[in-house]
Amino acid sequence: MASACILSTPSSSSSASFLLPSELLPSRAVKPTSLSWASSFPKLGIFGFVSNTSPPIPTLKKDSFIQAAWTRRSRGELAKRPNRKSWKQRTDMFMRPFLLNVFFSKRFIHAKVMHRGTSKVISVATTNSKDLRHSLPSLTDHNACRVVGQLIAERSKEADVFAMSYEPRKDERIEGKLGIVIDTIKENGIIFV
Repeated sequence: MASACILSTPSSSSSASFLLPSELLPSRAVKPTSLSWASSFPKLGIFGFVSNTSPPIPTLKKDSFIQAAWTRRSRGELAKRPNRKSWKQRTDMFMRPFLLNVFFSKRFIHAKVMHRGTSKVISVATTNSKDLRHSLPSLTDHNACRVVGQLIAERSKEADVFAMSYEPRKDERIEGKLGIVIDTIKENGIIFV
């Protein structure tokens, strides 16, 4: 049975020949031109034979800019990226997951507690609801604020939420009607973090 592959030997001159591993490596008699670590490896060309020419060195255009992914970002570069959130902004959602949101309109008072991570509404109380709309004499006074705070506290406890936080908007003070709602929630056993 004849062999399909013809091995290349020094005496054979066949057109379809393969190189042996010993023929790929340069002989020991050839002295290396450089003593660097990279020069200790044989230079193989595309076709598998030993090449004595080095690959061309790529040249960079003046307009091109290459930056490695592992380089340290400079302060100037951070200033160019204003969308990067701070550590507090990234972790606050997990440290204080339940957020109280209170809205006062001219006619009603709305309050809700949301889970920041999932945006689920835990509890809601409003003076516009059917059970409160007809029973309260005024839907926006201090007594209505106490009723909304009490309902938020009760409904939050039913949902096993015993701690929440409130983030005031810019230039907003916790006083007046907002202070009454928050104080009533605290009096009913909810901790503000």
